Amino acid sequence: MVAATFQFLVAAAVIVVAGTFLSKFADVIAEETGLGRLLIGSILLAGGTSLPELSVDISAVRQGFVDIAVGDLVGSSLANLLILGIIDLLPGSRGRALSRISEAHALPAALGIVMTALAAMAIVTHSSLAIYNVSVAAVGLVLAYGFGMRMIYRNQKLAAPYHSSDPDTKREVHRPHPLLKAIVGFGMAAAVIVMAAPFVADAAGELAELSGLGGSFIGTTLVAMSTSLPELVASLAALRMGAADLALGNVLGSNVFNMVLLLPLDIVYTGSLFEAVSATHAITAMCVIVVTGIVVMGQLYQADRRVRLVEPDGWLIIALVIGSLVLIYYHRDPASAGHGCAPELVQLRARG
Repeated sequence: MVAATFQFLVAAAVIVVAGTFLSKFADVIAEETGLGRLLIGSILLAGGTSLPELSVDISAVRQGFVDIAVGDLVGSSLANLLILGIIDLLPGSRGRALSRISEAHALPAALGIVMTALAAMAIVTHSSLAIYNVSVAAVGLVLAYGFGMRMIYRNQKLAAPYHSSDPDTKREVHRPHPLLKAIVGFGMAAAVIVMAAPFVADAAGELAELSGLGGSFIGTTLVAMSTSLPELVASLAALRMGAADLALGNVLGSNVFNMVLLLPLDIVYTGSLFEAVSATHAITAMCVIVVTGIVVMGQLYQADRRVRLVEPDGWLIIALVIGSLVLIYYHRDPASAGHGCAPELVQLRARG
């Protein structure tokens, strides 16, 4: 227990440091390229903070633990929405995450709903249609991502002249990092996160086992929370810098990127990923869709003062995520709902 706790804390500390630098370098790239924090946050920063899911889940799929891998991706999206609710309540945000000030982020959030819905349909129908052993559903998710990001890019370009007075876009900061140095630094920070994240997930699984909280539900929940740590750290760092658009883009963009990662998992898996995975993951996906829908409503709702837990705000998002976790627990797969340790995580560590 002590060794696992120490491993978790050390690896988490490494991610905290690397995640902070990741946000700083992403902010420089956004400024130097002129692409803006929303776009850089939704694509570059979201991709960087989602890499731990890729490394952990590919390892799980190669060892046959498909449900842990898919559960991690969909569970991480739910964890990211919890992060969004927390961000909305922090002093640095001042309720911006769920207000008309952030209405530009409603488009990435809507793309997340579409992507998650497509993944849920593939999971429920156990889609087995494939071309050269690659699932058509997984390829469709990547195509949807490409078209969606094109829309976000075009929308950002059209909206730029109307948001020139936004404090995020006019903030002048003296930066010592040129673009090339920022790109290299971003790559190095992302590499550190990729190397440290599996140790966090591994320690979380061992803690679940040693504490008697085993079972695949607890295991995949802990893994999802662990691999979402980079999103939390990077978003908080961006918020401290005053780059709220970068923080929001990171969280919502990561949820979109998580669905894209189903393609490499499908390529690695020998067979149809969606045919092998448990249909109970669709419940998690539906919870993600509902909570994300509330986020979109909050970003388009015009009222300045809101009734807590009734109208869209950070508290409502947090309550819905907690309620979703309870729902998922009571509808977990009976085959993996037994008491005791998490055998999948034990074997995953033994083979890793």
